[in-house]
Amino acid sequence: MPSRQRQTADALVCAFNNMDNDAILSLRAPDCMRQILPLSLNFPAQSNAKYLANLSSMKSLFTSFQIRVDDVIEDLVQRKIVMFVTALGQTPVGEYNNEYVWKMKFDEAGEKIVEWSEFVDVGMVKDFYPRLVAEIKRREEEKEKGS
Repeated sequence: MPSRQRQTADALVCAFNNMDNDAILSLRAPDCMRQILPLSLNFPAQSNAKYLANLSSMKSLFTSFQIRVDDVIEDLVQRKIVMFVTALGQTPVGEYNNEYVWKMKFDEAGEKIVEWSEFVDVGMVKDFYPRLVAEIKRREEEKEKGS
């Protein structure tokens, strides 16, 4: 039987695969912060509210999204899990193919993520992410013109 924190981590993957932002947020403690790494990318840490806004804007672009877990390292004593995952998806600006390393720390019950750092594929961030952001802005401008 997997540990409670592993069950929570697996539920997170399922929530991403269902593109269920509410389920993703429900697995995070109210004060959980998400830090994108490496720090050289200069992404500020995200509160749940900021993370939800980010997830919502990205969800509007993806016609499909799937996380595949490639490896997991679990430390029950420190209540941590590291997941190596691959994300695949389809967007209006092309195929999304990214790799992440999620390092998560859990509450004592193993039910909520209290700390989250996420190493991202720097090449993807520099090459593909700007196209996604440009598409979001284009849609916002189009929406404003229609109002």
